[in-house]
Amino acid sequence: MRKRAWRERLIAERQRLPDRLARAEALQRVMRVWMVQRDDRVVGAYWPIKGEFDPLPALHRWQEAADVDDAQRARQRRCIALPVIDRVARTLRFHVWYPGCPMEEDAYGIPKPKDTEVVQPTLLFVPCVGYGPGGYRLGYGGGFYDRTLATLQPRPFTVGLAYASAFVPWLQPEPHDVPLDAVLTEQGVAWPVDGE
Repeated sequence: MRKRAWRERLIAERQRLPDRLARAEALQRVMRVWMVQRDDRVVGAYWPIKGEFDPLPALHRWQEAADVDDAQRARQRRCIALPVIDRVARTLRFHVWYPGCPMEEDAYGIPKPKDTEVVQPTLLFVPCVGYGPGGYRLGYGGGFYDRTLATLQPRPFTVGLAYASAFVPWLQPEPHDVPLDAVLTEQGVAWPVDGE
């Protein structure tokens, strides 16, 4: 009950942020700088809903930065993927996405790539309704990411994306919760904290 109430509160607060655009621009910069150190070729992300931060512009720039002279070849070398729900396993598969990609809505009304190749990300950006100590995430309560991460081999490096105002200091993991490897906010790297 406590988590459900916090979810509703955090989503409402996120949607009402008067400076959400400025926060989003700052988080775009944090994300782009953070990605410079990575050599991933397949990066998973998400389609933003309910006032979530949109990672796709930063990822599109990352993709094209592979070869600014030839965006088509860059797209082949660096791939962005979005989740598609596997209704039977109640997990996520990741399908190739690109600007202008054919899309359709899933059972929850969230756009997903239509009939594109299934890929496995080595880096996965995960939306956070909230986040807490130890890299734990408060999601929407469906458990899709936790079930997916428990089955993916090799497991991708996971990075939560959230606004700093979504920090929940009391958040305690449940047995099925999988901690994130990092959390980025508009203020920089929120997890791991230096010395932890």
